[in-house]
Amino acid sequence: MKWILYIFLSVILSVSCGPDPVVEENVKLSTDIQSLEFPAEGGDTTVVVTASGKFYLVPANDWVSCRKGKEGENHTTEVIISASENVTEEDRTTRISVVADEQSVYIDVIQAGVGKNDEPGPGFPIPEDNEAWKMAQKLGMGWNLGNHFDAYNNGVSGETYWGNPKATPQTFKMVKAAGFKTVRIPVTWLGHFGAAPDYKIEGAWLERVAEVVGYARDAGLNVIINMHHDGADSKYWLDISSAALNASVQQKIVEQIDAMWTQIAERFKDEGEYLIFEAFNEIHDGKWGWGANRTDGGKQYACLHEWNQTFVDAVRAVGGKNTRRYLGIPAYCTNADLAVQFLKLPTDKTLNRMLVSVHCYDPTEYTLTAKYSEWGHTADQTKKAPGDNEESLKKTFDTLYDNYVSKGIPVYLGEFGCVNRSTAREQSFQQYYLRYFAKLAQTKGIPCIIWDNGAKGAGNEKHAFIDHGSGAYCSAAAQAAIEGMIDSYTNSMSLNNVYRTAPK
Repeated sequence: MKWILYIFLSVILSVSCGPDPVVEENVKLSTDIQSLEFPAEGGDTTVVVTASGKFYLVPANDWVSCRKGKEGENHTTEVIISASENVTEEDRTTRISVVADEQSVYIDVIQAGVGKNDEPGPGFPIPEDNEAWKMAQKLGMGWNLGNHFDAYNNGVSGETYWGNPKATPQTFKMVKAAGFKTVRIPVTWLGHFGAAPDYKIEGAWLERVAEVVGYARDAGLNVIINMHHDGADSKYWLDISSAALNASVQQKIVEQIDAMWTQIAERFKDEGEYLIFEAFNEIHDGKWGWGANRTDGGKQYACLHEWNQTFVDAVRAVGGKNTRRYLGIPAYCTNADLAVQFLKLPTDKTLNRMLVSVHCYDPTEYTLTAKYSEWGHTADQTKKAPGDNEESLKKTFDTLYDNYVSKGIPVYLGEFGCVNRSTAREQSFQQYYLRYFAKLAQTKGIPCIIWDNGAKGAGNEKHAFIDHGSGAYCSAAAQAAIEGMIDSYTNSMSLNNVYRTAPK
């Protein structure tokens, strides 16, 4: 009996003293996207579901089906959602319920009707006399010669000050061969002009800018030049902070804008319509659109409007081919939302020759600082910026399309981009971001010009794609990124199909 009692007690102790039972982590049910769009021909797309246990997907209509794919980390599971062909002319919508225990979330689905483009370009007839729109379409995909003529040290700009080699004719031949149609050449004029009232621009600097413009022209490219860091953070002569507070400062700046753009326009008055003047770069008070412009009753916006008007008037007054030159008009901080809310286009005696200039680096923590390494609906949730994905980028483009493009006012993105990455997986997301961005821009009728500052390597502000001196690709990854982006912009693939190429 003793040995039986001994065994009984041993069993009890072994159960009691063993490891604690595993408690299932309580994870909030969620999906990485909440809405899907399918073309009329149907197709598949992948949604990532996060759930602590079993979950079920319940489509509301039989033209949509769901099946579970591979499981990932952190309670994630891939789900493949399929839509059959829509043979009707009407769009159709449905909702998929995702259910787990007492939790539920929804995915809204829309599918285009047959004969409809799932991601149309401008849905309005362009007037035959809207020459600015025609020019915008000629711009296509473009490339920035960034951190070049816009570079400066101690208040003086210089072509090689920030580490780039001098531009050569070969640079632009290779940019053209890569498939670009436009080059933007940012120019900072600091340290190369004299005192009031003439503000005479140094001849050697102006002629070197003209020489490089000629390289691009001879390569068959459209060209955009501007005033770039002259207004950087209100530190230099284009000081919008001081101008908004002091009328005499504003008047002095207006006089200098008039004098300097008159000289620039005079130098290029015989150049054809391939050359566009862009008034200014990212004018703001140092707070990137979140400073005094929000609280000063519109004073900074009013200053910029007067600057833009002065620019237009100065260029037109020179005559020659400047009477019909296309002009880029920047919004405050070149921000899309601020453009829609506060940009007032100047009056121009020459009709249909202005284009709205904005920039887009959304989300900046992915595209500029590289705080996050992935982007989009297939990204690891811990490696992407919260709330930023394809849908948030589409909102920016929808804003520009609805408020400008759909009304016949052309827009171009003078800058966008995504910094280089070091690993193959991170590079695949960078390439996907650029492909998606380019296709989205193309479907909205908006040309876009990628930022290239020549900074090699990976990470924060490393935007080197094409060598500024030779025109060669800076790396195999850079080549893949550029080729994929240009192909996306120019081919007939729909945005939904690009969406389905996201890294897994």
